[in-house]
Amino acid sequence: MKNYIQLVLLTFLFISCNSETKTDVVSVSKNKILVNNTPYFIKGICYHPVPKGSNKRSFNSIDQDLKLMQEAGINTIRVYEPIADVTVLNKLEKAEIKVIIGFGYKQDGINDLYSGSYLDYIEKFKNHKAILMWELGNEYNYHPEWFDGDILNWYNVMDKAAVAIHKIDNNHPVATAHGELPNAIAYAKGKNIDVWGMNVYRWDNPEEIFTQWQQISSKPMYLSEAGSDSYMTIAKDSFEKGINEKAQAAATSKILNKIVANKDKGNGITLFSFTDGLWKAGNINQQDIGGWAPNSSGVPYDGAPNEEFWGIVDINRKKKEVFSIVKKVYSSLDKK
Repeated sequence: MKNYIQLVLLTFLFISCNSETKTDVVSVSKNKILVNNTPYFIKGICYHPVPKGSNKRSFNSIDQDLKLMQEAGINTIRVYEPIADVTVLNKLEKAEIKVIIGFGYKQDGINDLYSGSYLDYIEKFKNHKAILMWELGNEYNYHPEWFDGDILNWYNVMDKAAVAIHKIDNNHPVATAHGELPNAIAYAKGKNIDVWGMNVYRWDNPEEIFTQWQQISSKPMYLSEAGSDSYMTIAKDSFEKGINEKAQAAATSKILNKIVANKDKGNGITLFSFTDGLWKAGNINQQDIGGWAPNSSGVPYDGAPNEEFWGIVDINRKKKEVFSIVKKVYSSLDKK
């Protein structure tokens, strides 16, 4: 009897250990992203939680943030630099929220493409179940000045990094976040990119991007950024000047519904952004008007990005009007 009990316990431990280490297999098939061979639609949010009074990311509010994300129906976050704290990744896994891990070109040698340290990060975390994809750069095509004035230098780095990642991880696709639709040169240079993310700001209707993408590629795509801010620099389209959550909610509703209507062509969105960013445009202790982003004239409804007003919650995690829009659209997808 004693030996039998020991055998049962050993079997349980073996199963438990294997279930903890077995990663989800994320793959691509035609124009779809699959998780364990099941189509995965990204109901996402861009997440860069910088607290008031700081200019550095912090995960001190991760528990509160995850509860809000779960309420909103979010299943994916996109981060602009890797999450090195395994406890944060574990909390994401427990909340059943996957993460798109972004790698920058130069980050002081920390998990970046320039030093090659990004491969150390991937080796360490490639079996974590929270990981959805690895993503290279964020609209770097707008910044040739970062690459000796020639954006082809970036595309070469990007594609070589994709090859290197494929050699050490067969279980996750490699993506890039491109500013708008890639031109023929960008697409040809990125032949080893599995999934193309696109940061698209076309007022309140990104629908044309899906047809345009189909005309150049059969690979999977998603919108790595899209959305609207909650400040109107001018009065326009019946929306008053100043803080205007109604404008943000109205634009976001139209954007998300167009993405859902084209879910056969795309793989979802990581809406920009989860929380307001007080670090972007002035005094880090207060919310400032202004800020700048490349190619941002398509921001609804005033053509001005107002960088500190993009959250679906404010810096104190108070829900804005747009929160209920995100919740309604994302939750509706679970019923289809």
